[in-house]
Amino acid sequence: MSIHKSLKLKSSLVRTRSVLTRWERIERLKDQDRWREGDDVHGLPKVRTQFKIRSKKQMRQEAAAAAKDEKKKK
Repeated sequence: MSIHKSLKLKSSLVRTRSVLTRWERIERLKDQDRWREGDDVHGLPKVRTQFKIRSKKQMRQEAAAAAKDEKKKK
């Protein structure tokens, strides 16, 4: 008996969240020294959640371009 296709990939649903809870935002602001005890918890500034990761192809292209520039300088 086979498994239904909707049940196969449960791990693919686990992703990084793009929205933080209020307490997570306050913790990150404390780490960045942008939060002081007693500040208002409403209207918190935006906090970046995740940086884009460069692909391997982009990293190879940047390395090739840097090597090409070094050859031109010599």
